Amino acid sequence: MSRLRLFALLGCVSVFSALVIPAEAQVLRQRLIERIKAKSAATPPPDAGKLVPGGTQRSASYGASPDQTMEIYLPPHPDHAPIIVMVHGGGWRIGDKNMSGVVENKVKHWLPKGYVFVSIDYRMLPEAGVEVQARDVASGVAYVQKHVSEWGGDGGKLILMGHSAGEHLVALLSADPSRVRAAGGHDWSGTVVLDSAAYDVASVMNRKHPQLYDDAFGTDPAYWASLSPAQHIAPDAVPMMLVCALKRPDDSCGQSRDFAARLKAAGHAAQVVPENLKHGEVNSELGLPGEYTDKVDGFMSAHLGR
Repeated sequence: MSRLRLFALLGCVSVFSALVIPAEAQVLRQRLIERIKAKSAATPPPDAGKLVPGGTQRSASYGASPDQTMEIYLPPHPDHAPIIVMVHGGGWRIGDKNMSGVVENKVKHWLPKGYVFVSIDYRMLPEAGVEVQARDVASGVAYVQKHVSEWGGDGGKLILMGHSAGEHLVALLSADPSRVRAAGGHDWSGTVVLDSAAYDVASVMNRKHPQLYDDAFGTDPAYWASLSPAQHIAPDAVPMMLVCALKRPDDSCGQSRDFAARLKAAGHAAQVVPENLKHGEVNSELGLPGEYTDKVDGFMSAHLGR
């Protein structure tokens, strides 16, 4: 069974676990989580040279944990290249920097344009709570900014990008960049956030929601608030493009519009891009030729000064 089918089955079980036979469903859910984790851990990174002629790659660690790692994809002859730092999703519990939907179409599209593409891993549940995950991503960003000149990149031209749970983490850092500064990093050019439904965690937790949110955020409203991007918009928030999927039942576009309105009210640049795609497609189809990728290119170029 492919990882894509495992992810889909896990989503079905997560909904089912709240309905008929929760004890049995929870056991099945945990088995699926462990199976996905095992498959992800065994996944090698895509070969940059096969994706893009002349492309190369390297691995790096930004912390002591084996999960604090990144894969760096380099264009031929990079020279002061702009950087994309990608943060994978997976419900704050599963997922991997090497998944094809996270990497392949993006590398194929942006390496020929001269970008360096970095995909990072971070510690996840149950070993690391969401606040620790956010700090890991902040440390990864700071590491890239510090070392990217060694790879032919320009640390002053960085776009942060994330999908799903990874999108929540990058939105949190972008609304309030203090975690990145605390890790030794500095400002970046902009952030592309790919389909989140957790800009305001309390609004999610106070209505019917999948089990994965309980796993991630628990029962403490103060913790919910501390991890809500919409509740922590700082004066130095980063410009954001909020991509949302129209083919999902929980109105992520409505949440994106609400978050964008709060950002704009605070004087920050924000735009919402609804796409007629499913949640996973917002990630996997980015980089394919078409209007969606063109919109993201336009945002990035505008904020990178290209």
